[in-house]
Amino acid sequence: MKQGWNLITGLERRFTSWRSPNDPAFGEFSFWIDTRGYPQLILTKGREIKFRVGPWNGLRFSGMSNLRSNSLYNFTFVVNQREIYYQYNPIDTSIITRLVLHPSGRIERLLWIDSKQEWSLYMAAEIDQCNQYALCGPFGRCSIDKSPVCECLEGFEPTSPDQWRDTDWSQGCQHSIPLDCNPGEGFNKYLNLKLPDTRGSWYNQTMTLVECEQMCKSNCSCTAYANSNISGSGSGCFLWFGGLIDLRTIANDGDTIYIRLSASELESIEDSNSSSPGRRPIRIIVPMASVVLAILISIYLFYRFNRKKQQQKGKTSNKFRHDSENGSGDDDLELPLFGLSTILKATNNFSTNNKLGEGGFGPVYKGVLEDGREIAVKQLAKTSTQGLHEFKNEVISISKLQHRNLVKFLGCCIEGDEVMLIYQYMPNKGLDSFIFDKTQRGRLNWPARYHIIIGVARGLLYLHQDSRLRIIHRDLKVSNILLDKDMNPKISDFGTARTFGGNQIEAKTNRVVGTYGYMAPEYAGGGVFSIKSDVYSFGVLVLEIVSGEKNRGFVHKEHCNNLIGHAWVLHNENRSLELVAKCVGESINLSQVLRAIHVSLLCVQRCPDDRPTMTSVIVMLGSEGPLPSPKEPGFYVGKTMQENTQSSRSRETSSNNELSITELNGR
Repeated sequence: MKQGWNLITGLERRFTSWRSPNDPAFGEFSFWIDTRGYPQLILTKGREIKFRVGPWNGLRFSGMSNLRSNSLYNFTFVVNQREIYYQYNPIDTSIITRLVLHPSGRIERLLWIDSKQEWSLYMAAEIDQCNQYALCGPFGRCSIDKSPVCECLEGFEPTSPDQWRDTDWSQGCQHSIPLDCNPGEGFNKYLNLKLPDTRGSWYNQTMTLVECEQMCKSNCSCTAYANSNISGSGSGCFLWFGGLIDLRTIANDGDTIYIRLSASELESIEDSNSSSPGRRPIRIIVPMASVVLAILISIYLFYRFNRKKQQQKGKTSNKFRHDSENGSGDDDLELPLFGLSTILKATNNFSTNNKLGEGGFGPVYKGVLEDGREIAVKQLAKTSTQGLHEFKNEVISISKLQHRNLVKFLGCCIEGDEVMLIYQYMPNKGLDSFIFDKTQRGRLNWPARYHIIIGVARGLLYLHQDSRLRIIHRDLKVSNILLDKDMNPKISDFGTARTFGGNQIEAKTNRVVGTYGYMAPEYAGGGVFSIKSDVYSFGVLVLEIVSGEKNRGFVHKEHCNNLIGHAWVLHNENRSLELVAKCVGESINLSQVLRAIHVSLLCVQRCPDDRPTMTSVIVMLGSEGPLPSPKEPGFYVGKTMQENTQSSRSRETSSNNELSITELNGR
C-alpha cells in the first residue's frame, strides 16, 4: 500500500477516521503526508496537528523507535518528481494486516489471527504526553521519564520563566546568548532526539554532513542541520530555519542534530563538558567572587547616582504612561543613556545641515560622537502626542532585538523635555532613494536587489520567530529599509510595531497604522493583523524592488490595476519578465527574478491563510524546486472594473504620494 501523493495526477492517499465506531461518515482525524518542506507523516484533528511521526531517516520514522523491532514489514520511502509516498511491504505475504485510524485519533496496526478468526493488536503509535505536538515550544525538549517533562536544550533558557515554572511551556525556549550572525558562531551536537518539525525545512538527499554544515553556516537564518539518512555512515542534508518545534528525547535510539549557538555559548558548553573534579572549586569560587564584586559596584553606583536618577525620573516619567494597546506599563527599559550635551555636540546643536528628515514622531539628525562613530538621532517633537506613543513603542520593541538585518539601536537620551533615540547611521539612507530615483536606480543591479530581498526576508523572519518577542512590524515598506555602506538592508522604524506572546497569532485593533499600498486587506479594512499581514507587505516590497515602481500610484495604461494586479496579470500570461525594471539590464538572473516575482505573488494572496510564513519564503527563494500556484491577490480589481479604468486612473494619479496612516477606525 502507498500512503502519500501522486504528483502527476494530484491523487492523495490518506487515512481518515470514522465519525464514530458505528458511523462511517468522515470523522475529525486524518493521518497523511504533509509535503511542506521535507515530507512527514502527521495526525491532524481538523486543521490542528495533534501528533507527528517524524521524518523517515533511512531506518525508521524519527519519532517511532519501536519500528526497529518490527518483523512483519519492510518500509520504503520514495520522493521524486512523480511521487511522494511511504510503502509498507509485508515480509511474509501470507500474513494479513491492516492499519486503523480510530474516531478517537488512535493509530493501530492489527494482525489477523486465523486460528481465532479475529484481529489482534500488533503495533500502535506511542501516544503519550511527549507526543502532544509542540508541547514544549521552540527549542524545548520533552522527556517522558522526567518531571516536569519539558526542559530547554543546552544553550537555551525559557522565553517566559514565570510561565515555564507554571508548566505553561507554549512559548518554549530562546538562546541564552542571542545570535547575531557572527562568523564565530558554530553548532553543538545533540544526541537521541526526535528530529524537529520539517515543515518549511530544506533538504538534499546527496550532500555529505560536512557540506550540510557549510551550507547552514553560510545562511544566518539556518538554525540547525542533520543527516536526512542515518543508514550506513549517513548521508543527505536537512536544514531548519527559525525555531525547532516538537523535539523529544528518544532514549538510546534517537537522531543526532547540530544546532547553531553563539561562540561564547559553545565555549561555555565545552568548558562544562571538559571540567574535572579538581577544577570545580575554582569554577565555583571565581563566579561567586565576580558576583560579589558586581554587587558591591552596583551598590556604590546606586548611591552615587540615585539622587540624579530620581530627579530625572520625576521630569520624564509622565512621558511613559500606560500603553493600552501594547499592554505595557512603566517598563524598566535598562537602556544605554546618552547625555544631552553629548548629543548636542554630535549634531552641532541640531543644525539644519545635519537634518536627515522628519516623520510623525519628529526630526532625525545625523551626528558624530567623539570616538568617531556616526549616529542618527531621532528626536521626539515636543508637540507630538502620536510621536510619544510611537517613541515608547519603538524603545520597548527594538531594545531587545539583535540581528544584522535590523537597524542597530545604540541607546536613548532622556533629559528634561528632550526625548531621543540613537541609532547607527546608515550612509546610503533609505532603499526608496535608490529604486524610485531616476538618477540613482541604475546603481542597484539585480544581484544587489536580490541581496536586499533576502536580507529583508531574514530580518522579518527574526522578528516573527527568532527574537525574544514575536514582533509584527505593521509598517514594512521601501522607505523603512535602510542601507549601510555595503548596501546591506536594515529594517527600521518600529514605532507602530506590536508584540505577541505565547501562542497568539493575530490581533485586532481600532487604531490601524501603516501605509496605504503596503497594508494587507484584512488589516486595512478590519484592523486584523498578524505575521501574515507583514508577509503581505513583504510581497509588495519585493514587487517594488523588482520593478522600480510604487504600488500606490501605479496605474497601468491598459487596465486600472495597481502594481500587484499588473504583476498578477503578467504572471497568468507568462509575461512576468516584463515587470523587471529596465535599468537592471544584463545583470538579470532569469530564474531568480521569476522566482522572486512568483514568491511575491504568494505573499500578497487575498486570504492570510494562503500566504506562506517567512520561513517558507526564505526556503523558496533559496531553492530551485517547484512552487505552489498563487491565488488571486488582495486589492486585485479584476475585469469587472475595466469600464471604470479612466475614472479610476484619474483618481489615482491625483494622489500618487505615499500616505502613512496614523489612525483609522477599522470597520
